[in-house]
Amino acid sequence: MSSTELPGHRAATAVAPTVSAVRVAEGEGLRSVALPGLTLTVRSRPPQRTGLPPALYVHGLGGSSQNWSALMPLLQDLVDGEAVDLPGFGDSPPPDDGNYSVTGHARAVIRFLDAGERGPVHLFGNSLGGAVATRVAAVRPDLVRTLTLISPALPEIRVQWPAVPTGLLAVPGVATLFARMTRDWTAEERTRGVMALCYGDPARVSESGFREAVAEMERRLELPYFWDAMARSARGIVDAYTLGGQHGLWRQAERVLAPTQLVYGGRDQLVSYRMARRASAAFRDSRLLTLPDAGHVAMMEYPEAVAQAFRELLDERGGS
Repeated sequence: MSSTELPGHRAATAVAPTVSAVRVAEGEGLRSVALPGLTLTVRSRPPQRTGLPPALYVHGLGGSSQNWSALMPLLQDLVDGEAVDLPGFGDSPPPDDGNYSVTGHARAVIRFLDAGERGPVHLFGNSLGGAVATRVAAVRPDLVRTLTLISPALPEIRVQWPAVPTGLLAVPGVATLFARMTRDWTAEERTRGVMALCYGDPARVSESGFREAVAEMERRLELPYFWDAMARSARGIVDAYTLGGQHGLWRQAERVLAPTQLVYGGRDQLVSYRMARRASAAFRDSRLLTLPDAGHVAMMEYPEAVAQAFRELLDERGGS
C-alpha cells in the first residue's frame, strides 16, 4: 500500500475548540484536532442515526469548512459528515513545516483520517480540495469509499483568463504587493469580488449569506498568515500542474479505484467546463453532472443537485 504518511503518526488528541468569530450554523459543531506538525479545525453535523458511513468534505483555495454547510444537512441521513479546514485556512493554523503544496494538504487529510480511524470515507473535494482528494484517493485507496469532485483543480493547458490572477499569487512577492495595493479595499468589496468570480449568479446569495461572508472576510484579513497561506497554496497548485510522471494529477486520477462523481459548472470562471470530458475519461469509474448555470462552487449554489447526484452514485454502486 502506498502512502504519503510517515509511519507511527496515528495518535490524535482532541483539544478545546478555538475561540473565534468563525460562524457555526445551527446543528453544526467545531472541534480542534492536534496531529504531528499541525492542528486542524473540523466542522461536524451529527448524522440522523448511528452507524452511517463517514464522509469528509475538503474545501478549495481561500475557502473553509463553511463552504459545505449547505450540502452537509442534505446528506446527514446517508453519511456521518465532517468538513475539515485545511492548514492555514478557516480556523486551522498554519502547518509547522509551512508546506502548502497539494501533497502537503493531502498529507494533512491522510493524517486526520488515519488518526481517527474513520476510513474508508465518502470523500468530497472542491477546487484545490478536489486536487487534494484526487491525490488522497490515488495514494491511499483504503481510505476512500467514493469520491465526489466539484470543479476539481486538475491541470489545464489553456487556463481560464479569470484564473490568471490566482495563479499570479504563486509568484514570490506578488501576494505581498497585492495586499499593499488593495489595503484600502473594504471587506465588502473583496467579498463581492470573490462572489463574482466563484458564483455563476452572485444574485443567488441571500443578504444574510452575504453579510456572513463579509464577516468571515473581515476575520480572515486580520490573520497574520492569511496572504502567506493563499500565496503558498496557489504556488502548490501551480507546482502540481507542472508535475509529470506518476505524481502528475491526471496520472493519479487514472489510478483512482473509488467510484467517482464529477460535478462541473457551465459558468465556472476558474475551472473550464470543457475539462469535464477529460475528467470523465480519466477517472475509470465515474459519472458526470453538468450544471449549466453553476459557477465554481456548485455545492453552495446548487446543493440539492449535488446531493441528488451523490445519492444516485450510491444507488448505482449498490449503496454505501
